Amino acid sequence: MPISPSPQLKAGLFGRGGTPRAPKPTATGAPPAKPPSGVRIEHRIGIQAPAEVIWAVIADLAAWSDWNPLYSRATGDIRIGAGLDLTLNLPGQPPQRIRPVVLDWVPNEQLQWRLSLAGGLVRTVRYIEIEALAPTSCIVANGEYVGGLMGSSVARRVGRSILRGFTDMNAALKIRAEAQAQAERG
Repeated sequence: MPISPSPQLKAGLFGRGGTPRAPKPTATGAPPAKPPSGVRIEHRIGIQAPAEVIWAVIADLAAWSDWNPLYSRATGDIRIGAGLDLTLNLPGQPPQRIRPVVLDWVPNEQLQWRLSLAGGLVRTVRYIEIEALAPTSCIVANGEYVGGLMGSSVARRVGRSILRGFTDMNAALKIRAEAQAQAERG
């Protein structure tokens, strides 16, 4: 008995999950960024809010300190090539100031930035993706590719803390976005 083809599922950033699809060009029309070779760490969560509301929470960097347990401080502009100034609070680790550069962003869909640490021995591509399932429900993928010469060893050492940070951030984003969506509905 022949096996029927698998359903066409949406794949996210860099074709993860589901049936691979052609990568979307960036906002500038350039080919999408290639992830560094290495380890992917990701947490996904369902949020009962429109993509526009979730994006508004993510795009308001100045308010991250009010709700975001992973980044206690965030400043900068969300535009390609712009630098961000973030304080990263990984569970079980001391706070760390990082200065990533925005790779790409699409309103209501995604934010990506890159970061180089330890003199380039560790390179990361960080992403937050919003996938609308219906007008008032979305899946948010919060993740990072950790690569570079020392990327795999760093991912092994702090990968669980990173995943826990993404999980905590997603839970806080869910609470904030759903409350904001409820307030907008009246």
